[in-house]
Amino acid sequence: MTPAPLSDADIAARTDTYFNRTRAIVTRFGDSCVTYAIFLRRPVICAPALMLEWLQAVGRERGQDFEIELPHPEGTWVGAGEPLVYITGSFMALADLETLLLQKIGAACVAAHNAFQMCVALPGVAFLAMDARHCAGSEMQEIMAYAAAVGSRAAKAEGAKGFIGNANDWTAHYFGAPVGYGTMPHALIGYAGSTLRAAQMFAETFPHDALTVLVDYFGREITDALEVCRNFPQLAEAGQLSVRLDTHGGRFLEGLDPQESYAVLERHAPGALRRYRSQNELRYLIGTGVSAAAIWHMRETLNQAGFPAVRIVASSGFGVEKCSVMADAKAPIDVVGTGSFIPENWSETYATADIVAYDGKPMVKVGREFLLRGQKHG
Repeated sequence: MTPAPLSDADIAARTDTYFNRTRAIVTRFGDSCVTYAIFLRRPVICAPALMLEWLQAVGRERGQDFEIELPHPEGTWVGAGEPLVYITGSFMALADLETLLLQKIGAACVAAHNAFQMCVALPGVAFLAMDARHCAGSEMQEIMAYAAAVGSRAAKAEGAKGFIGNANDWTAHYFGAPVGYGTMPHALIGYAGSTLRAAQMFAETFPHDALTVLVDYFGREITDALEVCRNFPQLAEAGQLSVRLDTHGGRFLEGLDPQESYAVLERHAPGALRRYRSQNELRYLIGTGVSAAAIWHMRETLNQAGFPAVRIVASSGFGVEKCSVMADAKAPIDVVGTGSFIPENWSETYATADIVAYDGKPMVKVGREFLLRGQKHG
């Protein structure tokens, strides 16, 4: 998408006052050609496009050409403290843009790194971006979708399936998809009165679409999944039917308790239980909610009932750590639906910019010499 540039007045209202005052001073005492270096304090995946598109749009409005250098191409790993981008141009034209530029790059790079890690942890699993509902408005929604797509492409370059799409039309293009994907929320099942009836309503309304059915609404994941499969045998046999597990973290999936969860993993992935685990990791393996044991239990049940082609979609808190634990447990997931690439520790997304040259002369504040071109970083 080509961003709509803000007016100078809009930029001034949104930027930090000291940048506005700097612009006024430079306008009064004479312009300078400066070079900015932008960096983060943690490793990330480079995801600068939305920031750069906005910068270039502002440049066109101001009649300015900015020289942009990317030491690391989009989608590549960048170490802590390494410059993500150098921007050279008129100090007068750039001084008041720093606040907004940093907003558009920091979170994108961290989210891209998270998405990359999730995809490479589960390389055989397809991912669906379900971040929009957790975003603080449309601008964040676009940043997060773009970031997930960048991280996904980096993971695909290493052989992972990565993200196959997302849950809304507006940002679907970032994933090369024509539309957003998804079938039903819990609200539809409550409206229908039963899981099966919700599935029937969907199939009647969208007869040519594959069917993914949420099965946790009534706490009868196994019972309702099998009922749906038996009522849609052709879809089940053709691999066009999926069950989505989104079990609430306050209870176990139907048929499981701590003892049975251990037993399920002992049958399928005993090695996952043989070493030290944190409380979080143990919960992801054999705890309540959508655990590895829950996914294995559903797979066992579907296979034994004669539905080996029915796919399993898992959602609920699938961040980097949970994906890694699922990989250890070899959990038989076909698709993960997640928005958990959104950074949890927001302070990690704080990008910083420093001017590193004035009229071609290298100069930066003491302690930031690592940003100068040709210096070692990190």
